[in-house]
Amino acid sequence: MDLRAHGKSGGGDGAWTFGGAVADVAAVVEACGIPGAVVVGHSLGGMVAACCSGELDEVPGAVNLDGHGMGRPEQYVGLDKGYVVRRLGEAREFADAAMGRPLPEGGLEGVLAYHAAMAEELGIPGELLEAGVWRGVARNMEGEAYLRPERVAGLGMQEAMAGIDLFGIYRRVRRPLLIGRAMRPNPPTPGMPWVDELMAAYVQGLRADLEELACAQPWVEVVGVDATHAMLLEKPQEVAEVVEGFVTRVVERGTRTQRG
Repeated sequence: MDLRAHGKSGGGDGAWTFGGAVADVAAVVEACGIPGAVVVGHSLGGMVAACCSGELDEVPGAVNLDGHGMGRPEQYVGLDKGYVVRRLGEAREFADAAMGRPLPEGGLEGVLAYHAAMAEELGIPGELLEAGVWRGVARNMEGEAYLRPERVAGLGMQEAMAGIDLFGIYRRVRRPLLIGRAMRPNPPTPGMPWVDELMAAYVQGLRADLEELACAQPWVEVVGVDATHAMLLEKPQEVAEVVEGFVTRVVERGTRTQRG
């Protein structure tokens, strides 16, 4: 399913919250007649899946594939906290300013070219990333192209991501949760080397925190995937096998519980 305000889903004019996204998942599960489905999401969808694990009683397990948001400043290993806060603020301001705004002349072509270059570097068929871009393209009343989400929903989404305490959710879950972590860094960000510096530091802190979590929380399993954040396109078979193995264990655990 496309999350609200993304792709071909509605919800672009209203507030975006994780609670609303979880309710959408519950509605889709009910409409499809698949009670007891394991929820799997990637990136923002992975964060939603983790929330479903804690909030939807009918969900027996969930998978978060590399959905970690921007984390906490103290997770950026080796960098001054004040510097991290300032840089994250700059990134947030940049995203907020562009959210739902019409692309400038030639802007859509530039977005497509950027994704084509990324696909080539990652060894992904270019048409896959291009299709992803087109799925998120919309036009306003003036016929100008922009990338979803719309501004109201997008700003709410940014606020929700900044405010969520994922590790608090992880520590509270009482049903199986699999967290997939990308093992390789993303391609460099053109013209913004400080973004790559931040992400490299964040990856170190996140890895340590997830390893500690997996040792302390019996319901949580952490697995590394030899790919970048684009793991679904780089290593689809490996990701599918990881998810399938997890779902099998969830089903077996449920069967044992029912017999017990």
